[in-house]
Amino acid sequence: MFRPLELYIGLRYLRAKRRNQFISFISMTSMLGIVLGVTALITVLSVMNGFEKEVRERILGMASHITISGYNGPLQDWQTLDERVRKQEPRVIGAAPYISKEAMFNAGRAVTGALVRGILPELDPEVSDVWEHMLAGELADLRPGEFNIILGRGLARSLGVMPGDKVTMITPQASSTPAGILPRMKRFMVTGVFEVGMHEYDSALALIHIDDAAKLFRTRGGVTGLRLKLDDLYQAMPVRAQLAQALPSGYWVSDWTQRHANLFRAVKIEKTMMFLILSLIIAVAAFNIVSTLVMVVTDKQADIAILRTLGSTPASITLIFVIQGTVIGLVGVLLGAVGGISLALNIDNVVAWLEGALGMQFMPADVYYISTFPSELHWDDVSKIVAISFGLSVLATLYPAWRASRTQPAEALRYE
Repeated sequence: MFRPLELYIGLRYLRAKRRNQFISFISMTSMLGIVLGVTALITVLSVMNGFEKEVRERILGMASHITISGYNGPLQDWQTLDERVRKQEPRVIGAAPYISKEAMFNAGRAVTGALVRGILPELDPEVSDVWEHMLAGELADLRPGEFNIILGRGLARSLGVMPGDKVTMITPQASSTPAGILPRMKRFMVTGVFEVGMHEYDSALALIHIDDAAKLFRTRGGVTGLRLKLDDLYQAMPVRAQLAQALPSGYWVSDWTQRHANLFRAVKIEKTMMFLILSLIIAVAAFNIVSTLVMVVTDKQADIAILRTLGSTPASITLIFVIQGTVIGLVGVLLGAVGGISLALNIDNVVAWLEGALGMQFMPADVYYISTFPSELHWDDVSKIVAISFGLSVLATLYPAWRASRTQPAEALRYE
């Protein structure tokens, strides 16, 4: 049965006397180890959450939440499909058709391949954020019949072109001419450049008007598919399942989690492995608690024997040392949680100060697409870290406390 006596003695043993200051130093070291481990774990996971969010937003700035395409060729009546989808699923807040094909581009001596996407400039902002990342020009410059084109910054750099220059698009479709079968070619005027911060899009995506794409790729009035935007991107999977059941056969419905599954799975695995690796810091600190308590038990053999002769039970002795180790772990976990949360919420200011103090930039913008340290604190991660750290601290006290309870008074007092 728990009594205040055990709590008093357990806390009393935490205070240093002149003859056991070394033991208190080891206790402080154990506590600092837990503080550093919890702080590092919360901060690193928050930064990884921030990077994951940044990558997800940049990908979904160009890719749609849900895409509906045809099994057997282009969609011929996307307007009717749009109306049907909006009536079926109120969580759809935007929809836009698109035509997507691969092509080669030539400008001077430069030749490169890219993905060509035909869009409706007035509807595309409903499902895409590319208009927010225009370095030159705007989507309204894509007018039907004028064969204007907007390039990603990396693609424009590879071709060596700027707004106002012309590029030649070479499509896989062939045309029969008196000279034989030749690939179709068309000259386009570069009217804009965008940069979304993802190499996949900046270096390999070109935007043209959907009517120009229909003429060039001979889709006969059809489109490749319909892109949808939801009010909550995390509802993409259930919405996709509902639309797949509601729509007739002949439609293929996919969502962003399927198209980029490998990337986000890799990020999740990396986050899990980082959690396990940094948890070793806390485990080492927990082992230090074991060492501390073993030394305390050895130092307090006489005290334990006297308590036993006064009537203390083995359970009481066990509880005394469990309390001592638990307090060390609890204080370390709480201080680490406060430090980790504070650092995670202010990581941008801390990094800016370190860069200024060291005179260097950790992630140069000309090398990395994400040149800052984004941070997103998840309270479920914090609670998980605190629970695991505190659990390890409590477990570390059990063996030394059990050894203390096994102390025989006669043996301990023989040479006193």
